[in-house]
Amino acid sequence: MDIRPGDVLVMKKNHPCGANEMYVIRSGMDFRLRCVKCSREFMVPRNKIEKSIRKIRREDEA
Repeated sequence: MDIRPGDVLVMKKNHPCGANEMYVIRSGMDFRLRCVKCSREFMVPRNKIEKSIRKIRREDEA
């Protein structure tokens, strides 16, 4: 799956704050994500995050 820094991931499940969109800060073996609504940053392993992505939005394809 091609996920780059700067992408916005629309997730299947919501973050505890209620948002389901995450901004990608860093990608590799694990992802550093930032919640779009509450700006909390967290790291998630690649295999866990790829299962829970519904859609990938890119700014250059808008």
